[in-house]
Amino acid sequence: GESIALTGILSSGKPVILDFIYGTCTTICPVLSIGFSHFQKKLGADVEKVQLISISIDPDNDTPMVMKEYLERYDAQPGWDFFSGKREDIFRVMEAFDAYVTNKMDHAPLTFLHAPGADKWIRINELLSTADLMNEYRLLLNKED
Repeated sequence: GESIALTGILSSGKPVILDFIYGTCTTICPVLSIGFSHFQKKLGADVEKVQLISISIDPDNDTPMVMKEYLERYDAQPGWDFFSGKREDIFRVMEAFDAYVTNKMDHAPLTFLHAPGADKWIRINELLSTADLMNEYRLLLNKED
């Protein structure tokens, strides 16, 4: 329920893994979110070293209460945040990631990874298993070195 500057979180100095979801989705979003949940569990003690971000593609319906319940449903740990906002702001973010859809039912399974200080994001256009997400994360960390 707080206002935040997304750019501040994206440049927090932590690796960032980001997806676009909505709270009432029954197809792709639960799979993406289960992946984030399992990923956090696999990180164990390192869970706070990475920032997971889910951004709503349905800002009209994803209220702070809906987002809180959603994160609780997937046992989100600290470091996984679900953001919504004004429709025009959300659409601007979706366009910046080339993830804009005119109908939320037409969204694709997209995951974006970013290493601190990197110029570019890594875009993955498919559903990832937890093992695949962990491998992509490790590759991202190796690129930091």
